[in-house]
Amino acid sequence: MASGLPISGVLDPQGPIGHAERLILIDATAIMLSVVIPVILATLAFAWWFRAGNRKAVYRPDWVYSGQLEFIVWSIPALVVLFLGGIGWLGSHALDPWKAIESKVPPIEVEVVSLDWKWLFIYPEQGIASVNMLVVPAGVPVHFRLTSATVMNSFFVPQLGSQIYTMAGMVTQLNLQADRPGTYPGMSAQFSGDGFSDMRFDAKAVPQAEFADWVAAAQHEGPSLDAAGYAALALPSQAVIPQSYRGVSKGLFDKIVDMAAPGGAQAGVVSHQPKS
Repeated sequence: MASGLPISGVLDPQGPIGHAERLILIDATAIMLSVVIPVILATLAFAWWFRAGNRKAVYRPDWVYSGQLEFIVWSIPALVVLFLGGIGWLGSHALDPWKAIESKVPPIEVEVVSLDWKWLFIYPEQGIASVNMLVVPAGVPVHFRLTSATVMNSFFVPQLGSQIYTMAGMVTQLNLQADRPGTYPGMSAQFSGDGFSDMRFDAKAVPQAEFADWVAAAQHEGPSLDAAGYAALALPSQAVIPQSYRGVSKGLFDKIVDMAAPGGAQAGVVSHQPKS
């Protein structure tokens, strides 16, 4: 299972999306500090200058208005809102989850299903699947299609970026990439019931040759994720040990989206009903 998530994960990006998101955080923080720091310094300066013992300070009890001062007071927050809004506008378009990552290498496809309380990763091109274990080649874009077999959830690998929600009967898309080999903790960022705290996984980025070896091994090991296998997997369970499946029922992901897979969304919703 994945180890504890580092608090500084988003500040230690390991992919292009994560790097871009960190830059937005730094820029936004710098813009806000450009107001916060002067205000703090001005507050201290005013308190010092207008202290009771300073006879040079001018007391003006009849002063009520200054057009120049009003202009300065309102223009600064207006500029801050303008800059922050500009960053948000540009960033939301540049980092659109549906937007493919520019690369000379074609992306690999991974279908993601959030279950109670584990993550199912289906590799349609390789014909395999895994639970609570995401293995991808380093330096290669990954195109995710995501859904939920039960309640709404949230897929998040902090060091790779872009938290995105999964919802029953709907498909969201996400493009990520790990620049270098490593193990990056992933998590569910949406409370979804009793087993939420253990709904974690390791995103392992490995060299392409090692990824090919893992795929070859997975194709000959473990059970097959057929209708019966998925029905058993869909049952609520906690702290699930990572494992792989050597085969996947054809069209399983689409059946889950259509709520036609055995033990799918209807069973998951029942699992969250209050006990009598």
